[in-house]
Amino acid sequence: MAILHQRGLNFATLCLALGAIAGGLLAEDTSDWLWLHWVCKPLATAVVFWIAWRAPAPISSRYRQWVLGGIGLSLVGDVLLMLPQDLFVEGLVAFLFAHLCFLVALSTDVRFGVRPLALLGSLAYGALTLWSLWPSVPEELQLPVVVYTVVLATMGGQAMGRAWQHALQRDALANPAWLAACGAVLFMASDTLLAWNRFRISLPWAVLWVLAAYYGALWLLARSIASAEPDELNSPP
Repeated sequence: MAILHQRGLNFATLCLALGAIAGGLLAEDTSDWLWLHWVCKPLATAVVFWIAWRAPAPISSRYRQWVLGGIGLSLVGDVLLMLPQDLFVEGLVAFLFAHLCFLVALSTDVRFGVRPLALLGSLAYGALTLWSLWPSVPEELQLPVVVYTVVLATMGGQAMGRAWQHALQRDALANPAWLAACGAVLFMASDTLLAWNRFRISLPWAVLWVLAAYYGALWLLARSIASAEPDELNSPP
């Protein structure tokens, strides 16, 4: 039963994410389809929140609480960024605190900076992204963008370092840690594409690439809460 419930939620997430992407793409030509984007975008994130909330055998209650906080703040950011007003900074702040929640979650079972090379590599990626975008970032947005990039890159580096550490230890958290690391990398990819599309060049089908990576990131982070897959939990010993 748990497996069917999980599959149903995964299917709902996929359908709503596709609806958000389709609505965003169609709205580029006509505003008649904007409603589809507005309805499906927050609903997809809400379903991912429910997946995280109902994750079986969580790694720890603290890990789940902080991941839920991150997904919840992402939902707030979704709503702010899709409203007709220009609430980019407000949305940025919501996602900034979301990444701080994810960072705390990813530091619950390993120390911060457990693998310095992973953290430094992620920060170097963030610095390179900033350097490439800097001439196009408006002056009033430079400080918020720098702070956001540092926090996002730190979260990504911690996620990769955590996965690296658990893989070396070959413990029970190795697989969930890799799910979280892949989610963090996808989050960085989504935000990089979003920044390039906003500040540098108009990317073809930007909504598709940005939202596909974004929902993949949230889904992987939500799935990283469970210490085992539903079929493993229900399999006979």
